[in-house]
Amino acid sequence: MRRLSLLILAVALLAVSAGVAKAATEVKMTGDSRVYGVFFTGHNFTGWNDPSWTSNTPTWNKAGTKTEDTFEIWERIRVRTDFIANENLRFRLATKVDNTWGNGTYTAANPEVAIQVYQAFLQFNIPETKVEVSAGLQPIALPQSKLFNDSIVFTDWAAGLVVNSNLIPDTLNVQAGFARLIDSNRTYDPTTTQVADELDMYFLALPITVTGLKATPWAAAIVAGRDANYFTTFASSFGEATDAEDLLSAGSLIAPTKWKNSQNPYLWAGSALEITALDPIKFYGDVIYGQGAMDDRSKSKRHGWFVDFGAEYTGWDVLTPQIYGWWSTGEDGSTRNGSERMPHSRPNWGPGGSFLFDDSQVFARNSNMGIDPVGAMGVGAALVNMTFIQKLEHRLGFTYLHGNNSPRAIRDLNAALGSNPYFQMGRDLTWNEHVLGANFDTKYAIYENLDARVETGWAHGNFQKSVWGSRLVNKAEGSDTWKVSFGLTYRF
Repeated sequence: MRRLSLLILAVALLAVSAGVAKAATEVKMTGDSRVYGVFFTGHNFTGWNDPSWTSNTPTWNKAGTKTEDTFEIWERIRVRTDFIANENLRFRLATKVDNTWGNGTYTAANPEVAIQVYQAFLQFNIPETKVEVSAGLQPIALPQSKLFNDSIVFTDWAAGLVVNSNLIPDTLNVQAGFARLIDSNRTYDPTTTQVADELDMYFLALPITVTGLKATPWAAAIVAGRDANYFTTFASSFGEATDAEDLLSAGSLIAPTKWKNSQNPYLWAGSALEITALDPIKFYGDVIYGQGAMDDRSKSKRHGWFVDFGAEYTGWDVLTPQIYGWWSTGEDGSTRNGSERMPHSRPNWGPGGSFLFDDSQVFARNSNMGIDPVGAMGVGAALVNMTFIQKLEHRLGFTYLHGNNSPRAIRDLNAALGSNPYFQMGRDLTWNEHVLGANFDTKYAIYENLDARVETGWAHGNFQKSVWGSRLVNKAEGSDTWKVSFGLTYRF
């Protein structure tokens, strides 16, 4: 901890010296801290590890070779520093430490300091215009209606350039941007032969707001290099999947592996809708189509649809009821004609704080089942903002999820590769499988900026032995999955 203290002190001294050197620059620091214990039994419905890639070759470890540790204590500290020259120019630097007690930075006596920079961007307005430019490592999210938390296609920190402008006051905005998501080899490729090792994203959104309606049509394109590190770059913040599962097709893992083309385009088009004309009844929905590698080998193609819809009633002070559902295309019976699931990368989608998805859990680490809603359909209901007692707030949710994938497609890949990370029991469901999930979360405001929280989750799954094998399915049938997280959150 001594080295961590010295680093924090150095940052503070830099902030002070910056203020002294240039009195016109205002320095503001904000942040948050969370400390919480997590009891989680039944990871991956078995209590054993899921399969994971070990290299970009690719190589991998099989499922069911390690046993879970059911209790951990996590601590996250985030500090955001804004250097504000004036209302038109600022720079943000944000750092964090996020690990379990007894590991890394939080190891007694001999800590390994691991401070991560998660935001570092310059933001300014072009003189005499309403155009805002942000350049650097920043939060980037494609549009999604707010009932579903965040984008199913991309939500994360990324190094990029984003331009925002108001075209018609209070009615029409435009957002356009570029982000480099992967550059595997950086300055030099391994040999004198150049390889395509980048993953670049371009996007455009047009938020339109009129009385009773907000619509955001959008489009995105990715230029994907054949040799980028898809197998070792996580497609979720907490390691449930990599870009390989979310962008590539299953057929690309079968000889001849990888793509024929050195680069392939991926395209998405969609719209997010929020209808408030019948307020306090509000409606939400999204329609998205995505495709990639359509000019490569037939087995390398990937394309599909994703649709969600929901409603809530906001006319009561004590609670807000919500209902929601979604549907997406799934794999057909063959891997030779590519994948019929919509490609996506870094999703953060999930209604009602569902325990089944990586979405809006406050105690985010070790917090959910990491199920992929793409290739599935489902319905659910939630009661949010429940405040029957002053300072005490609850959230209750229930979700039913059913697979849309052909058992044959998953069975054939498992037969060819054995236990592998591309298809995982409990994350990718066949049309003969389903999962039930529930969550009940509570927050008590001790002070204005200090909360005590408890987040709970339960899940039960029904899986096919002919697809995943008797060993994993029998273990999953033996018990349900349970989670209880409890701790404190502080904002400053």
